[in-house]
Amino acid sequence: MRVIDKTQLQDEQGNINIISRIQGTLQYGLNWYSELEAQKKVIGQLDRMLDKGCVLIRNFTLPGSEIVIPMILIGPGTISVILATPIKGHFEAKGAEWNTISNNGVSTPANRNLIDLIIKLTRAFQKYMQIQGIHTSVQLESVLIASDPGAQIDSVRPLVRVLRSDAVKQFATAVNQARPVLRTDSIMALAERILSPKSPEQLAAEAAPAEKPVSRAQAIFNAAEEQAEGFDPNALGFEFNEETAPPNEAHGPAPEAQARPQKPVQAAKPSRGLSRNQIILLVIMTLLECCVIVAGAAALFLLNPS
Repeated sequence: MRVIDKTQLQDEQGNINIISRIQGTLQYGLNWYSELEAQKKVIGQLDRMLDKGCVLIRNFTLPGSEIVIPMILIGPGTISVILATPIKGHFEAKGAEWNTISNNGVSTPANRNLIDLIIKLTRAFQKYMQIQGIHTSVQLESVLIASDPGAQIDSVRPLVRVLRSDAVKQFATAVNQARPVLRTDSIMALAERILSPKSPEQLAAEAAPAEKPVSRAQAIFNAAEEQAEGFDPNALGFEFNEETAPPNEAHGPAPEAQARPQKPVQAAKPSRGLSRNQIILLVIMTLLECCVIVAGAAALFLLNPS
C-alpha cells in the first residue's frame, strides 16, 4: 500500500515538535494529536494487510477550506473515508447516534458524535469530487475505526461502518477481495487527480459545450458561480454542528428522509477566540517547555563548570 501523507506541522521524518503540537492543538482542537497517533496505528495495520496497488491519502485539506479528511483509502473496488479514534471505554453506535454506556448499562449521548463527524467529512469529500468533476463508479464508504483495544463498541445498524481494532484485518480482507473496478494505474491516477485540483477556469473549459462556445471571461464567471453554489467552506467548516446527524449519502437516505425534504445542514461558526480549555493547555505546555529549557541549561552548566 502506498501512503501519501499530507499531515500539516510535521517534519520530513513525520515527527511533530512541541511548538507544532501546541499550534496544531489550537488550530484543530484537543483531539488532534491523539487522533494522529491513532492514524499511525491503523495505517500500520492496513499497510501489512492491503495489496500494493492500494493508495491511502492521509490528512488531505480540501482546497479553499479548513476541512481535513483524515484518511482516504482507494482500492480496486472501494473508496473509504476513514476516521481513526483513540477512544477507550464502552460505546454504542446506533443509527446516527454515538453514545457512551456506563457501568450500570445506561446509554447517554457522547460529547462528540463521531458518527455524525465521519458522515459530514464524507459528504464534504464527495462534494469536492463533484466540483472537480472526478467521476468514478466506486461508491464512497464512511468508516470509523477505534485504534485502541480498550474500546468496546455495540453496533445497532449504524449509518457508517464501525470497527474495533481487532476488526481491521477483516476490513482489509474485504478491500482486497472487493470486485475490482479500478486497475492499479487508475488508482494512482485517481489519487493524483484528488491531490491536484483544477482551477475554475480549467473546469469551465472542460464543461463548456462544443457547439456553444463562451468567452473566457464568461467561462471564469460561470465556474466561480458554480463553485460558490456547489461548495461553501463556511457551511462545511471543520468545527461541525453535531447535534443532528443527517442521513449518510454513501449508505442511502433513511426511509423517513425519502418522504419529506431535508433541511440544509448548518455548521457551527468557529469561535474567534481561544476557549478556556485551550488557554489552560497552552499555559501548561508553555510551562513544560520552559522547564525543559531550564533543565537543559542547568545540565550544560553542571557539565561545564568552567
